[in-house]
Amino acid sequence: MIGHLRGSVLKATPERVLLDVSGVGYEVHVSLTTYSELERARGAGGPVALHVFTHVWADGLALYGFWTELEKALFEKLIGVSGVGPRLARAILSGMPPVDLIAALRAADLRRLVSIPGVGKKSAERLVVELRDRVAELSALAAGEAAPSLPDAAPGDDELVSALVNLGYKEALADRAVREARREKPDGAFHELLRASLGRLSRSV
Repeated sequence: MIGHLRGSVLKATPERVLLDVSGVGYEVHVSLTTYSELERARGAGGPVALHVFTHVWADGLALYGFWTELEKALFEKLIGVSGVGPRLARAILSGMPPVDLIAALRAADLRRLVSIPGVGKKSAERLVVELRDRVAELSALAAGEAAPSLPDAAPGDDELVSALVNLGYKEALADRAVREARREKPDGAFHELLRASLGRLSRSV
């Protein structure tokens, strides 16, 4: 089983990355959280490293990559929940950074959980019931990884997301870009945040 990869990024989208490791290209599925960190690392140059989960089934295998051990550990707990497969687990991690997801699960915050695309009320309730206590053991990892956590939406952010959606971007990706822009420019004006969000989104095209 492949558990770790280190190499250079040949191509990256918000859903998967093609990683060149000693001349071999590995296609790895990633969350928006990991994609964002990969883009940040690519800008700095040099190789990148991913923690990897190898999903094997009857017809083949797929690699899922994570920027941090915390995200990988949380992914493994998510796919242990009834009705949650690797694709949905990746989508859940795309909808909320690991630190925030753990906090929402421990607080049984159904409102935040159902805000994640693909998670309905019943799914959110099941996640809380099965993971509320199990994610407590990840607290030590989470304590050292608060940086990726994104701010809550601020007044006017809905308009920014709407503007990006009207330009053809998916809502989850647009929301993520706006929150990242808001983290870097907490007092930014509408046009500044829109430009910063578009700059992030343009890398995924």
